[in-house]
Amino acid sequence: MSRSARLLQLLDALRRARRPQPGPVLAQQLGISLRTLYRDIATLREQGADILGDPGLGFEMRPGFLLPPLMFTADELEALMLGARWVGKQADGQLAAAAASALERIRSSLPMELRTEIDTSGLLVPDMQAAERTAEPWQGPLRLAIRSQHKVLLRYRDQKEQASERCVWPFAMGFFEHVRVLVAWCELRQDFRHFRADRVLQVQELAERYPETRARLIQRWSRQMGYRIGR
Repeated sequence: MSRSARLLQLLDALRRARRPQPGPVLAQQLGISLRTLYRDIATLREQGADILGDPGLGFEMRPGFLLPPLMFTADELEALMLGARWVGKQADGQLAAAAASALERIRSSLPMELRTEIDTSGLLVPDMQAAERTAEPWQGPLRLAIRSQHKVLLRYRDQKEQASERCVWPFAMGFFEHVRVLVAWCELRQDFRHFRADRVLQVQELAERYPETRARLIQRWSRQMGYRIGR
């Protein structure tokens, strides 16, 4: 974890706490030493965070303290909130939890009037059926393989119910309304292939990284498919 990310997590922990938090509890929560925690608190105080307390007494954030205001337009805020809520409904549990955490971090840094506007925006994301969620238990491992750029041994069942085993290079995943699709280079076919996440039977991430970068594979795939990757 980067130091900036750790400082943000510390601010979140202090902001959400209803009573002073002992130093050892905060250090354990963040996975850092007590000495590092005290250094981080000193850094935040130097940057303007109004943190009360001392070692042995506990630490708390003075009510009313906000991060420097996030300069988003109303449309930008609604887009961010809608996107995070969509991920919370459509993705696997780990990614959904990350979306909820990011959503709360954005909310907590907004002035109260903007927070109320976002909470009552009226932009809703329907929930997917529970059966669809449980049919894709490999979403998390596939995302991790994409992130680490490692080869994966994929056991897959096609639309004809025939099972096969492939060594693939996963580099992207498409999130559609009713299905998630893995995009990968297939060593067997020596070409790009698309695999529905709900038809994956088993995933084994291999220690070997694939020889091309993820960025390069995405460029090649997008040119071949005629699909434009937008920012």
